Amino acid sequence: MAKKLFHNIGLLISATLFVIALFLIHYKLKQYHYQDIAKQILNTPISLLFLAILLTFLNYLVLTGYDTLALRYIKTPLKYHKIAIASLIGYAFSMNTTVIGGSAARYRIYSSLGISAANVARLVIFCAITFWLGFFSIGAFSFLLHPQQIPDGLNLLFSTVRPIGVIFLALLFVYLILVLFIRKPLKIKSWEFELPTLSLSIGQILISSLDWALAAGVLYVLMPQSIGLEFSKFLGIFLLAQITGLISSVPGGLGVFESIILLLMSDYGEPTAIIGSLLLYRVIYYLLPLIVASILLGINELISQTQLIKQVSLIVGKLSKSFIPQIFAIITFMAGAILLFSGALPADKGRMAVLRDFLPLPAIEISHFLGSVVGATLLILALGLQRRINAAYHITVSLLVAGIFFSLLKGLDYEQAFILTVMLMAILPCRKAFYRKTSLLNQRFSLAWILSIAALVVSSIWLGMFSYKHVEYSNSLWWRFALDDDAPRFLRASAAGVTVFLLYFLIKLYLPGKAKPPEDDNIQLEKVEQIVRSSPDAYSWLAMLGDKTFLFDESQSAFIMYAVQGRCWVTMGNPVGPEDKWEDLIWDFRELCDSYNGWSVFYEIEKEHLDLYLDMGLTFFKLGEEARVNLEEFSLSGAAHSGLRYARNKNKRLNCLFSIINPPDVSGIMEQLEKVSDSWLQSKKTREKKFSLGYFNPEYLSKMPVAVITQNDSIIAFANILTASEKEEISIDLMRFSPSSPDGIMDYLFVELLLWGKEQNYKWFNFGMAPLSGIENRGLAPLWSHVGAFVFRHGEHFYNFKGLRQYKEKFGPHWRPKYLACSKSIMLPRVLTNIAILISGDIKGVITK
Repeated sequence: MAKKLFHNIGLLISATLFVIALFLIHYKLKQYHYQDIAKQILNTPISLLFLAILLTFLNYLVLTGYDTLALRYIKTPLKYHKIAIASLIGYAFSMNTTVIGGSAARYRIYSSLGISAANVARLVIFCAITFWLGFFSIGAFSFLLHPQQIPDGLNLLFSTVRPIGVIFLALLFVYLILVLFIRKPLKIKSWEFELPTLSLSIGQILISSLDWALAAGVLYVLMPQSIGLEFSKFLGIFLLAQITGLISSVPGGLGVFESIILLLMSDYGEPTAIIGSLLLYRVIYYLLPLIVASILLGINELISQTQLIKQVSLIVGKLSKSFIPQIFAIITFMAGAILLFSGALPADKGRMAVLRDFLPLPAIEISHFLGSVVGATLLILALGLQRRINAAYHITVSLLVAGIFFSLLKGLDYEQAFILTVMLMAILPCRKAFYRKTSLLNQRFSLAWILSIAALVVSSIWLGMFSYKHVEYSNSLWWRFALDDDAPRFLRASAAGVTVFLLYFLIKLYLPGKAKPPEDDNIQLEKVEQIVRSSPDAYSWLAMLGDKTFLFDESQSAFIMYAVQGRCWVTMGNPVGPEDKWEDLIWDFRELCDSYNGWSVFYEIEKEHLDLYLDMGLTFFKLGEEARVNLEEFSLSGAAHSGLRYARNKNKRLNCLFSIINPPDVSGIMEQLEKVSDSWLQSKKTREKKFSLGYFNPEYLSKMPVAVITQNDSIIAFANILTASEKEEISIDLMRFSPSSPDGIMDYLFVELLLWGKEQNYKWFNFGMAPLSGIENRGLAPLWSHVGAFVFRHGEHFYNFKGLRQYKEKFGPHWRPKYLACSKSIMLPRVLTNIAILISGDIKGVITK
């Protein structure tokens, strides 16, 4: 709760800084008109626009150097064309979001290219250090050479930035000293960082310095020539504004960056000229690369013919599954912003005069009004695209088409129509990425989304108020209709946009709540059993225990089994059923949890399917490793299995006989099985577990074969056999034996089961998970890994973690990692406690056996 509160406070602080920046911009421009800014933009020479685009291209080319050096640092080289494509998409995404969004983008990119999570973490940290090294070096150069005066209103301890330059130079010097003389990894508490070589460090400084210089150069060439400011001095102003924008956590530093530039450059030029240059900078440096990246993703969806394009398409294809919804959510949000801002700005008088000859005034008025309605609706649809909702895709395509026509009909705004057309062409080939058939009214808006929409609406209204501040407001404006009256159209368009948002959220407020998930006794268990019998996962049989609730897909061919403890809605493993149904089911479960304000937790999932959960922004924690024996390779020969041979031969000499009892006959031995089970529980001083482990349930046991060991015609040990379809694997659940059984009875049972499974042509024998085994304890590993590794080594008093792994190891298994997936904002200890309660039955079962 405290973590969530802190996150929300951070969002509110960012929103406050954005509003303050807006007020500052308003104050600086209060004596100017919209036409002054538009004139400055139109008067920018074409040659300078092309030069800014060229510098932007060079800057994004230099950005690939960050990743190239980082990949050398982690000793995981990739071909440059892979790095270039990943860099273009990743940086275009991160430039338009936040630093956190950029880190998530990098994780998606490099994990899809086969780089481990630990190495991605090292890469992200290396790139972050590179980023700051360049800032420190070029900042020290600029702040010492041209110490910018700090405005008195900021009330800082120093009047110029020269002391900051000295600090930056000292930090850079300390880093180089550490690189030269420290050979061991640098440790700060539990965090450990291996310092790069001197050559890599110099490369970091040069690449990042060039990055900062080019980024500043793009804005510098767009500035009016009349400012008379040297580039080296302008560089210091640019650096201060960029860092202020980064610290604010506002996506792209929007508003905050502009306000600092205006504040620090007020003595060098007219505010209208500076704000015009800043608007062009936003379009060229931020929006243009994002559009290029989205087009690249769109082209990837088309079938490529040449070998080179196929190779590029294959690389991008690994990224597009994760990035298409994210990229087009941003693109759609920007399209909505363009239409709202367009509705707030005056139309070109010359174009309106041309329209007069072709269209009646009502058509122009309606187009202007509906253009803002489309813009407001696109802002809402952006979240639906991020969540891959099919209806959001189709409505967005329709609205983009409508937006193109309204842009032309309301004022011959062909530039805006062209931008919307590019967006439309980019999203059209990507229909398959938006496959979820769920209601748009069920989507839940986070505080960040609400604040983003609110900030954009406030900005568009402010822009209109600024543009028409010379117009005296009166109630009659609402009902005035004339070709040259833009202010009334702005008022009606703004009211339309706000009304769209109010109606949408009112409809959501008054919609009936979702039906409560069905109780266990209402579930179609026959359908569940039918799906389980066709599953390649033996542990799907845990669905038949009777302690779980089920969420089916629309075709009733797949389901998720889960249980609720506290606020945690915990799934047992992956969905059961055809894999093409999984992704939709996982999203449905996530939204079901959200509708009840619950936490979605996915327990014991495999590495091969992590991308399904990564798309929802979940975080992974390694739980341990699952032991699977390849039955084709298994044999009792060799010195490694001498102990198993001994246990088998010994128990055979003691007249212990192994046999398989098939389901029709299991009911006849149920009393004997229960007697063995009860005596086993009593001797272990424990009680039945649930959820991820089976418990003695006659109805459950009667559905599957049972392996038994008899001695003198009495059952002394048994295990129920979980089988998978197409003989993919077998496993066991309950393992019970009588206290009077001979030593090594379970070894004997396992050996016979392995040999029986091999004889029946099963591929794998699944021994289940060894909790906390295989967890990395390296310096860059997360806190959970350090805790898990420590408990695995020293937790024998609570659970025999090491002993369990050693026991399974003697059968020669292949180890497969298992993970827990949940939101970053969730407190992991609370989640693990709730899962432990689900397994143990109650809190007493967690503390005791």
